[in-house]
Amino acid sequence: MGEKDSIKSEFVKAVECVNDLPSQSTKVQLELYGLYKQALFGDVTGERPGRLNVRERAKYDEWTSRKGMSKEAAMRVYIEVAKRLENAQK
Repeated sequence: MGEKDSIKSEFVKAVECVNDLPSQSTKVQLELYGLYKQALFGDVTGERPGRLNVRERAKYDEWTSRKGMSKEAAMRVYIEVAKRLENAQK
């Protein structure tokens, strides 16, 4: 198994781990969202939602903050955050 496959496998496990954890703060949820989208799709696409759509606009802005980050780097950071959250639950 190559390094990319190993990172993808760890990423999938980290996503499952995060989904099994208790609900996190909005800040942490947004951080994970931005990393997840960057890891799967790369740089943000589409129009920024309007001011009245606060939730979607925050998600868009968080994803935008990851612009230029490689998919693999986003996966690595997501894995680190997931491990930190998991350890905090112990």
